[in-house]
Amino acid sequence: MEQRGGNRRGQGELEAQVLTALRAAQEPVPAAWVLERLGGTLAYTTVVTILTRLHTKGVVTRRRAGRSFAWTAATGEAGLAAHRMRRVLDGESDREAVLASFVSSLPRQDEELLRRLLLEAGDDAPAGGGDV
Repeated sequence: MEQRGGNRRGQGELEAQVLTALRAAQEPVPAAWVLERLGGTLAYTTVVTILTRLHTKGVVTRRRAGRSFAWTAATGEAGLAAHRMRRVLDGESDREAVLASFVSSLPRQDEELLRRLLLEAGDDAPAGGGDV
């Protein structure tokens, strides 16, 4: 994913840029459309690779359009960030320690927001419990 000229973008940065471009689209668009919006010197295959990765993550959807696909953002940058957070958490053996460390490092305002969101999610959970 290196651009000519030696500048290097992180995968997360490029994924966010691709999502931004897709959200600006009025309808499903081909990879070439995304490439045009990103500008620079990215290769078409790089854009297709990023779109495919985002599709695997459930962040974008695609439908057949001739021999290729038309792509649509299924979620925004917040959804992509949440997916990354979940992937990191899933990679750890001591989930409780990771979550405890995360929560204890939050500013008071974020901690209160998280508590409120968890309570709201609990209101939507089935009576027998659920993943909260």
